[in-house]
Amino acid sequence: MKTEIITYNPQYKNNFIALNKAWLEEFFFVEPHDIEVFDNIEEVILNPGGEIFFCIIDNEVVGTVAMQKINATTFELAKLAVDKKYQGQKLSNLLMDTCIAFAKEKKATTIMLMSSTKLQIALNLYKKFGFVETPLTETDYSRADIQMELYL
Repeated sequence: MKTEIITYNPQYKNNFIALNKAWLEEFFFVEPHDIEVFDNIEEVILNPGGEIFFCIIDNEVVGTVAMQKINATTFELAKLAVDKKYQGQKLSNLLMDTCIAFAKEKKATTIMLMSSTKLQIALNLYKKFGFVETPLTETDYSRADIQMELYL
C-alpha cells in the first residue's frame, strides 16, 4: 500500500468535493458557502495563494484538505476529509503535517480553523497538533461554533 500526499491537480477536483460532501451530509448539511467554494476552488483557494492537498493510496484519493490564505501571515485549514473506509489509519495526521509544513514554508505565523463542537474526533486531532481555542470570529458557516489557532 503506497501512500502519498500531492498538491492540487484539477483531475481530483471532484474527489475534493465528494469527500467533503460525504462528511457534511453525515453530520450537517451542505451550506451555500460550501457550494460557492466547490464551484470556485481556483478563485477561492488556489489563486490567492492557498493549496489543496490530496492523500492518495494505490492511485485512489482517500483524503483531502485545503489551506486557504487569509493574509500574509495566516492560513485557514479547511475542508479536511478522509474517506470512511480509510479512517483510523492516521491519514489525517499526514494531511495535518503537510499543512503545517506548507504554512511554515510560506512564512505564516498562524493557522486558524473553524469547526464544530459536534466533531470531537476532529477537535482532538487539532488539539494533538497544538491548536488552541480562540474567540469565534464571524463565519459563513452555521455549523461553526468553535475557532482554533496554531501559532507557528
